Amino acid sequence: MNKLELRKKIIDTCISILEQNVQTVRDTINEIIQTASEYEGDHDMFDPFRDNILKKKDIQLQQLEKYMDDIKLLLKIDPSKSPEIVEFGAIVITDKQKMIVSTAIGKIQVDNDTYFAISTQVPVYKAMQGLKTGETFSINNNQFTIKDIF
Repeated sequence: MNKLELRKKIIDTCISILEQNVQTVRDTINEIIQTASEYEGDHDMFDPFRDNILKKKDIQLQQLEKYMDDIKLLLKIDPSKSPEIVEFGAIVITDKQKMIVSTAIGKIQVDNDTYFAISTQVPVYKAMQGLKTGETFSINNNQFTIKDIF
């Protein structure tokens, strides 16, 4: 598999994980709504159970919005273009880790390789932002060499 095909596969994997997360949150919201509709306790607006259910639903709605925003962000990455520097959308291969600069998803598996989906807000990105293949950076007393960017 060439680099652009791998790049697309990594991006698609990130989107797929987020879509699964969206579905999980939607299912949770539906369960919360079902629980609220089946609840037969006090129906006044100061009912603590009902208030708790509404808070749980609000938290899930916020999470759903975040996942949807993350998917929109990933869809802005052009998988057919290979960047030459570390920037948003870049796949960065160092001597210690493989990363995609996108949104904070964490550890993902693609073709038996582990990649870390990181956001542009984390310190490791800030340390390597704008660097090119062959350059080094340090974070937490660890030195990394960039072996490839695509």
